[in-house]
Amino acid sequence: QVQLVESGGGWVQVGGSLRLSCAASGLTVSSRTMGWFRQAPGKEREFVAGIRWSDPSTYYAESVKGRFTVSRDNAKNTVYLQMNSLKPEDTAVYYCAAKRNQLLVQSTDYPYWGQGTQVVVSS
Repeated sequence: QVQLVESGGGWVQVGGSLRLSCAASGLTVSSRTMGWFRQAPGKEREFVAGIRWSDPSTYYAESVKGRFTVSRDNAKNTVYLQMNSLKPEDTAVYYCAAKRNQLLVQSTDYPYWGQGTQVVVSS
């Protein structure tokens, strides 16, 4: 079955960096669109970044554009989210998700999810 396992979260000071990883099994990341989402306490889950299976083109939420970078390593079947210049508002549980075909930003379009990894940005 499909498994997505996130890692790399933690506590970081404002302006710091973290790299999240999403190791996949049961599917091939190069043949799926992979998305990163986050959910802060009391808020809805929101799209952060995505990488399309085909190009691989990438797409970012405005709030993270220029600070976050999504990439993948086909040999390791892993997707990454490099997060730089972190802000307190980036604090959330970060999830990776997978779907077929189009890169979409609605969480309901993604059938496969990881368990999430917590990121805390402290001032």
